Amino acid sequence: MTAASVYQQLRGHLAYLKLAAAAAALPAELDHATTAELSHTAFLERLLAVEVAATAQRRHASLERFASLPATWRLDDFDYDAQPSVDRKLVNELSTLRFLDDATNVLFIGPPGVGKTMLAVGLARAAIDAGYRTYYTTAADLVAKCHRAALEGRWATTMRFYAGPRLLVIDEAQSLSLELLEEVRLLANIETATEKLLPLVLAGQPELGERLLLDARKRLAAATDRLADAEISAANAAGMQDDDAYHAAAQTAAQARTEVVDAEVYLQDLE
Repeated sequence: MTAASVYQQLRGHLAYLKLAAAAAALPAELDHATTAELSHTAFLERLLAVEVAATAQRRHASLERFASLPATWRLDDFDYDAQPSVDRKLVNELSTLRFLDDATNVLFIGPPGVGKTMLAVGLARAAIDAGYRTYYTTAADLVAKCHRAALEGRWATTMRFYAGPRLLVIDEAQSLSLELLEEVRLLANIETATEKLLPLVLAGQPELGERLLLDARKRLAAATDRLADAEISAANAAGMQDDDAYHAAAQTAAQARTEVVDAEVYLQDLE
């Protein structure tokens, strides 16, 4: 078999394996291997590195398209001198993306013009650069799509879409109703055997903070009421020596007690 036929066969193998970047780089890499007297292993590593880089670039481009970010901002672009109220140390901590592993939500709250959207987009881009599937939406677009989905009977499908990314960013979130905020909160609490909880980045004006506090207080009050009812039911069942009713009420009380603790922690985080 001649050198030319071996070369053509190698090109054919690369094409069959859909390694287009490696196939395109093959002539130059062969010339470099000959000039530099590379070993077979070193030549193969260089050739495959070309394909790996091309694959990573395609994946990154795909993540960029899906994310639908409104601007090219990065966290490094933020002008802290112009906005001294923004905690640079906290933003630097967020840029490590540890909040994704902890499934911690991020809130950017402030008046217009302080850079909330820029920080939210910069954080989303950091997640994309790290290889995480991210999606950006405004509250207005989220409301419109959810409203249309409800009318067309596609609510569950739409919720699965928003629960799909590794990070969901909602801008101008102060316009979300309490009902839709609750749906978003439920999205953030979805966890499967293979997927972490969905972290959220919410950016909005001070009304967002007020609305979240109101929602948190309502949740705490409802959980406290459920706990009180369950404890009364358990006490009554114990007095009547009704073991089945007591155990059922005790189980409900234990669940309600957990809900109270979670609601208290959530409220403390917001305050």
